[in-house]
Amino acid sequence: MTISQVENQTGDLTKGYAEVNGLKLYYEIHGAATQGNPPLVLLHGGLGMIELLGEALPQLAASRQVIAVDLQGHGRTADIDRPIRFERMADDIAALIRQLGFAQVDVMGYSLGGGAALRTAIQHPGLVRKLVLVSVTFKRTGSYPEVLAGMDQVGRAAAEFMKQSPIYQGYTRVAPKPENFPLLLDKVGDLLRQPYDWSNAVAALPMPVMLVFADADSVQASHMVEFFGLLGGGQRDAGWDGANMPKAQLAILPGLTHYNIFASPLLIPVVAPFLA
Repeated sequence: MTISQVENQTGDLTKGYAEVNGLKLYYEIHGAATQGNPPLVLLHGGLGMIELLGEALPQLAASRQVIAVDLQGHGRTADIDRPIRFERMADDIAALIRQLGFAQVDVMGYSLGGGAALRTAIQHPGLVRKLVLVSVTFKRTGSYPEVLAGMDQVGRAAAEFMKQSPIYQGYTRVAPKPENFPLLLDKVGDLLRQPYDWSNAVAALPMPVMLVFADADSVQASHMVEFFGLLGGGQRDAGWDGANMPKAQLAILPGLTHYNIFASPLLIPVVAPFLA
């Protein structure tokens, strides 16, 4: 497993590919390293890519080094002959971190990328100092029933319908094989239909975790509270001096949905103090 190619290195931006687990994983390093803060690995949502991280990426990179990644089959990372699974993406991220020479990083992921971030922390806890999960469930049934029904329908049949979307246009602009978009839909749909429940692994996480949701999220409100509880939050009063504060933090951002939370100007001001 090696860094196989560096496309561009200018100022505080490095672009390259890492050969990990049979995959040529595309990554970008934004911003400069800062004293006391490890790099932040930033992971996009399903069918997305680095560019769709929007203003969150430059805002975070203004004060620290950020490693953004195109996950398997997404963006500039060509797909390979294996299913897309959270566990395998987590191993890809861990291999990238090690290849880049970092002993420890912070990890932040949104939606599907949040699932990969969570599995990275579960499978490779020694690599993750702090974890931020934006609109993420720890078990499949944490999403509303109508959302699960929509997940059941994700597949290549939607490719024609999505041709006018920023997701499709971004993919075809940078993907090594733009014609593979229907295959990506099939693979992501297959992932979304897989049952999972990571309750026990979440309860055993050793690092501080911040959960961020929209108040009109696709995640059920009861699941948000259950997730926080598994991490030790919401168990008792913190006390006047904060002596009983949990390591975990929970933020519910107002007036937002699962689909626009990562683009909201409310997100980074909430996350940044936790990561600092």
